[in-house]
Amino acid sequence: MSRIRTWSFSCQVTWSGGQTPGPIHEGQSELDENAQKQEEDLGVLFTDKFLGDSENVTLLLTLLEEFDFHVRWPGVKLLTALLKNQCNQVQGVILVSPMGVSRLMDLLADSREVIRNDGLLLLQQLTKGNAAIQKIVAFENAFERLLDIITEEGSSDGGIVVEDCLLLLVNLLKNNSSNQNFFKEGSYIQRMKPWFEVGDDNSGWSAQKVTNLHLMLQLVRVMVSPVNSPGATSSCQKSMYQCGLLQQLCTILMATGVPADILTETINTVSEVIRGSQINQDYFASVNAPSNPPRPAIVVLLMSMVNERQPFVLRCAVLYCFQCFLYKNQKGQGEIVATLLPSTIDANSISAGQLLCGGLFSADSLSNWCAAVALAHALQDNLTQKEQLLRVQLATSLGKPPVSLLQQCTNILSQGDKINRRGSKVQTRVGLLMLLCTWISNCPIAVTHFLHNQENVPFLTGQISENLGEDERLVQGLCALLLGICIYYNDNSLENYTKEKLKQLIEKRIGKENFVEKLGFVTKHELYSRAAQKPQPVFPSPEQMLFDHEFTKLVKELEGVITKAVHKTSEEEKKEEEVKKTLEQHDSIVIQYKDLIRDQDTQIQELREQVSTLSLNSEQMQNQITQQQSQIQQHKDQYNILKLKLGKDSQGLSSSHGEGAHVNGLHSEELSQLREEVEELRRQHTLQHTQLSDKDSLINTLRCGAAAAAQTAEGGTGGSDNTELLGEVESLRSRVQAQCAEISQLQTERLELIRRAEAVSSAPASSSESSADTVTVSELESRLAAQTTEAERLKEECRGLREGHAGLEQQLASAQSTVAIEQTEKTKLQQEVQESKKEQDDLLMLLADQDQKILNLKQRLRDLGETVRETICSYCRPRPCSQTTEEDPPPQKFKGLCYYYCFSGGRWSC
Repeated sequence: MSRIRTWSFSCQVTWSGGQTPGPIHEGQSELDENAQKQEEDLGVLFTDKFLGDSENVTLLLTLLEEFDFHVRWPGVKLLTALLKNQCNQVQGVILVSPMGVSRLMDLLADSREVIRNDGLLLLQQLTKGNAAIQKIVAFENAFERLLDIITEEGSSDGGIVVEDCLLLLVNLLKNNSSNQNFFKEGSYIQRMKPWFEVGDDNSGWSAQKVTNLHLMLQLVRVMVSPVNSPGATSSCQKSMYQCGLLQQLCTILMATGVPADILTETINTVSEVIRGSQINQDYFASVNAPSNPPRPAIVVLLMSMVNERQPFVLRCAVLYCFQCFLYKNQKGQGEIVATLLPSTIDANSISAGQLLCGGLFSADSLSNWCAAVALAHALQDNLTQKEQLLRVQLATSLGKPPVSLLQQCTNILSQGDKINRRGSKVQTRVGLLMLLCTWISNCPIAVTHFLHNQENVPFLTGQISENLGEDERLVQGLCALLLGICIYYNDNSLENYTKEKLKQLIEKRIGKENFVEKLGFVTKHELYSRAAQKPQPVFPSPEQMLFDHEFTKLVKELEGVITKAVHKTSEEEKKEEEVKKTLEQHDSIVIQYKDLIRDQDTQIQELREQVSTLSLNSEQMQNQITQQQSQIQQHKDQYNILKLKLGKDSQGLSSSHGEGAHVNGLHSEELSQLREEVEELRRQHTLQHTQLSDKDSLINTLRCGAAAAAQTAEGGTGGSDNTELLGEVESLRSRVQAQCAEISQLQTERLELIRRAEAVSSAPASSSESSADTVTVSELESRLAAQTTEAERLKEECRGLREGHAGLEQQLASAQSTVAIEQTEKTKLQQEVQESKKEQDDLLMLLADQDQKILNLKQRLRDLGETVRETICSYCRPRPCSQTTEEDPPPQKFKGLCYYYCFSGGRWSC
């Protein structure tokens, strides 16, 4: 390794040290550049020789495992040089090498800072442009280690090591959706918030701190870039709001003393954090600047945008922030337009609408363009606000009546004195034309207002027909686009400016081919292609600021349809209207069938749920009936045993008087207690008879309800009756279980009584009894007679219990009949499901026929030269049906219209 280092150093001395210092002349810089290029070429040549054997790189990776400083550090330097010269080849070797990336990641854990820092430079070179290596490095816990190093080094106040860590993080995350998702799910976004904490005193920022903050802001933008997938960007935006990162960025935005370049980059970062996120846009609208009185941050930013003394890049950043605030934000669009309406204007405060109008008609052409584009974004894809903006009135001068905003814009374009003073600059006229095109597109009422001014159409035709210079050709193309919009979205409400008359005017004064040629010049312009690439307005100079990204989408959408509308004859239009009416009729039929199929699908789903519920309940009831039958059999056996025992006891009591002497030890207290227990048993028996009669009435009610449910099942209302029947059966089952428990308790008490009686009767008589006890024999005989009577009564009670068991058996039989009825209803419901499926198949066949008719009609339209736009449903939006994926959310409601829907697998699909 030491020989390799000496060899490379000697080569450097030979090539760079051979020049003798002398006076600087004109060719000195060229000689230095040639020498440097030759040195680089030689380094690439040596690298190719070294990589001729891939084992050299493998050996080098093995040497990096050595902890010795004199081995590890030169190895890192050599591998870094190899990556600089031949990055792709070295990356390929390291990627296939076992544990190659893991060995390099160990460099970040080295306690020696020089090796750790050079390891950062090595990983920067290694991760350039290789997504596979980037993923491996990320899953080797690179994010955790890099964030720890940034925190240890002082975050934004740190040195160049923080810069190296941030550059490596940007390499790992940029254009790598997998790593971005891993970074978000690992809660690493939350750890970025402390980076942007600034104090009250922001003076004297070091160059390194400015660089670090630039990279930190760039890292945030990587996570929410518009080029990322919408789902990933949305989730990152949500996380940044929840952890307070957006709030911290807005604090920097409104802070004082922040360097201009940091402020500009912060505005761009906030723009992409709020772009398309409703919750972030709402928060940004609520941010106020720390002024007296407090002003909304949007107003403060717009002041900078229309101020010609502000830096150009800062004004572009504010415009981008305003565009992102209004992107897919109809609520924000309404709030901006509302500040222009007469009923909401506050003369004591400056509003966003007043600033936009001031910039729109100022003497600075860049302010004109920025204000026009910002106002156009407040109208983008929002028909309501386009109509509302027609109400805006402007006071042009004292003594003259106010004019509408639309008329004032057209006056600046059409009136000669105003054009020479303000609109002569191409930038101003392009901005106003973009605003007008966005305003009246897809808004017939705005088209009518525009055509109502008698000077507008002659001005447009005059501009298009003239032969002007290269710069004016762009204005001619936009004028052609504006006139084409007036034709395409014309509702023929003005007799002098109907579609047909406007097309005749173009044919006579301009010529159709000339009109189409001027219209096509817009999309061929170089600045148009540059603006169409990305949403952020980035221009090298103010003069090249001509096109807006969203406007390029509008031009691309309207160019083809306007060309066809101009060439279309009146007969073709009539045929097209007829075809459209036919399509509308067919569409209404299709909508009706879709509603019918949707209702049937709902009914089928409900019936399936009912059938499954009834099947489950039926199985549970069958199991419970089986258990109750086994319990009843056990009760029968116990009853028979009890009956035999009672028979034996009664015979033993009535056999002879001699045996009565054995109960001599029975005390009167015990006999009275036995009588009380027998009375208690009698009362329980009476209560049991009452409960059994209640159950009989309940069973009769259930039978009537089951009969009614069987009759109403055919009418489609069986689902609710079955639910009530199942509830009553459940109540019956619980009461039967309670009755069984009472029977068991009664039997237990009877067995206890018999046991005590047997114990009393078996008590031995005393041999020392005197003849005086003969007197008490008669009393005992009477007591025995009473007990015999009570035994007879107990037999009657047993017979009553037997009848109660018979009643329980009848209840079980009725429950089984109820289950049979439910099974019959289940069969009927399954038959209805099959019939519904057949009806649905017939409807689908009918829909297929209707679809074929629609396709034929659309084909006729295409044959006639008409563009047929495929409709898109809310389920497939914003992609056509052929591009939907399984991850798309289910439709909430059908705003658009696809060809047909079919039921498959429990969901609607295109």
